[in-house]
Amino acid sequence: MFGLGMQELLIILVIALLFFGGKKLPEIASGMGKAVREFKRATTEPERLDMTPKEKADASVRDEAKEDGSHG
Repeated sequence: MFGLGMQELLIILVIALLFFGGKKLPEIASGMGKAVREFKRATTEPERLDMTPKEKADASVRDEAKEDGSHG
């Protein structure tokens, strides 16, 4: 894992514990886990089209106009 051994990870954990404190560390880890999950989900999900109701109405009007043969 990034070329870090057990000793390095232990030192980083101790420094983080001293810097943030015991109560704040689980909250930080939880937030980082949520961020990683959201990032993975966003990179694997197909992009959704964001159409507001007004755009949907405009699109349906254009579709109906095409079916009628008029240009609008």
